[in-house]
Amino acid sequence: MREALTLRGNSALLTRANPLAKFAAVVLITLVLALSIDWVSASVALAGELLLFPLAGLTVQLLWQRGWPLILAAALGGWSTAILAPDRGRILLDVGIWSISSGSLELGVGFLLRGLAIALPAVLLMSCTDPTDLADALAQKAKLPHRFVLGTLAAMRLVGLMAEEWQTIGMARRARGVGSRGNPFQRIRATLGQSFGLMVQAIRRASRLAVTMEARGFGGARRTWARESTYSRLDLWVVLGGLAIASAAYSAAAGAGTWNLVFLVRQ
Repeated sequence: MREALTLRGNSALLTRANPLAKFAAVVLITLVLALSIDWVSASVALAGELLLFPLAGLTVQLLWQRGWPLILAAALGGWSTAILAPDRGRILLDVGIWSISSGSLELGVGFLLRGLAIALPAVLLMSCTDPTDLADALAQKAKLPHRFVLGTLAAMRLVGLMAEEWQTIGMARRARGVGSRGNPFQRIRATLGQSFGLMVQAIRRASRLAVTMEARGFGGARRTWARESTYSRLDLWVVLGGLAIASAAYSAAAGAGTWNLVFLVRQ
């Protein structure tokens, strides 16, 4: 709820755009990045995405707070690709069980940058989009089934509650002396137990919410809308901006000769 109120009071440019327009821009950028694993196209796309964050009223600190799992996953994926990919070119590092060559390093860096360039638009989209506006756009413009839309809205609303619930469960367990001490194996076991408790709590919340929404008529055939989802000239510029980033990424990679389709074997 606090995030929704923050988005309502945010006057940043991208927060005023229609959610479907922002989603279309994200799809255009992601499509180009999904076709090739090379560092040039990913670097250009990543640079263009970083320029968009001030337009959404976001900072680097907020980006890290909301996207650190994706950033760490991209870093781990890039490192794994660099050490597991077949050697090609000059050997840069050889420690016996694995080695890194110039070709595998280039592939790993490309995977890392591509992972970041794919993850950041999703973080950007969720950070500057109010869940209720997204639900309105999905139902009114995309004509998706009402129950699917309302389920998506409920899930997005519960994400923040699950984060708070995780902290609450953790503090309750530490008050009982669970998970606050012991060897690494015991701590991992305590974390798994806390995760199970969160899963149980999430199922209970979802069940209560589903019954409540059904009782209040959310599953009815006819619906009325408190707010109308509309398109504006800003939405056209948002889609064109996504197309421009995607085109620049492809053109730069094609011009540099690094464009490498993922479904073709590079000689």
